[in-house]
Amino acid sequence: MPTVHVYMMSGRTQPQKETLIREVTNAVMTSVDAPEKNVRVIISEIPKGDYGIGGTTGEKLGR
Repeated sequence: MPTVHVYMMSGRTQPQKETLIREVTNAVMTSVDAPEKNVRVIISEIPKGDYGIGGTTGEKLGR
């Protein structure tokens, strides 16, 4: 059962996360010939203050 774990900065809307789950599922189904019912997608949202980009937090970068 393929499982994809997506780590991303918090702030996306629920519809955006649903689209991400759907698109990642489709990509896994196509690339490894996995049945849709077997694909798992986990989203872990990281607070902007805990997410570093180039040595600076996402919060300070205004992300």
